[in-house]
Amino acid sequence: MAPYIFVERNGIHIIDLHKTVVKIDEAAEVLKEMARSGRKVLFVATKKQAKDVVAAKAAEVNMPSVTERWPGGMLTNFPTIRKAVKKMNTIDKMKEDGTFEKLAKRERLQVERQRAKLEKNLGSIRDMSRLPSALFVVDVQKEANAVKEAVRLNIPVIAMVDTCCDPTPIDYVIPANDDATKSIELIMDVMCQAINEGLAERKLEKEKEETEAPAAEQAATEAPERKLRSRRTKAEAEPVEVEAPKAEEAPKAEEK
Repeated sequence: MAPYIFVERNGIHIIDLHKTVVKIDEAAEVLKEMARSGRKVLFVATKKQAKDVVAAKAAEVNMPSVTERWPGGMLTNFPTIRKAVKKMNTIDKMKEDGTFEKLAKRERLQVERQRAKLEKNLGSIRDMSRLPSALFVVDVQKEANAVKEAVRLNIPVIAMVDTCCDPTPIDYVIPANDDATKSIELIMDVMCQAINEGLAERKLEKEKEETEAPAAEQAATEAPERKLRSRRTKAEAEPVEVEAPKAEEAPKAEEK
């Protein structure tokens, strides 16, 4: 982290905030573009100072998050994680159609405990049907397993990196204090604002396409009709040549 450190005082490294601002803008631009193209970003923060802030902010922009515990193989073994999510959805369906009430009391308790455990670990990613396009990580040391899995699958990693961490595997480094709740909240606000801007632009583009599509379809439908009308008008305007009747030939004299 030497390039991002301004000075050292009494054994404490002070981050160069000018570089932090530049890196925040760079990361925000990346997230904005991803949101604009309809891709998902997975927020990862399981430490006490960050989990509540990250969970709330990610929910505001409708993005998945992991704030309790990183499930091993979350990315590298994604189909298995999806099976667990489907199991949770199956339990919900059982409650809706009344099957749950028909179970014995002991079985109901077991199913409820299983559902609560799945909700705690996987509840925030239940709508994530495919791998995320990027990871946003708070504290790369604590979330080392998440970073390793993302690097292995070539998924870009955006992370708040403190002076005690190694920024080498991180694609978009944000040098910042990852232990202070206010610092985390400030950076999350900027990231979420960028995502909201991207989502707003995507919505406008969709509305524009929906408006232009009927007009283009109507124009395509009317084009052959206009062409046919123009041909008829042209045909009516051109003079019609009428051939004059041929004179009857005189009968030839019979040869003697």
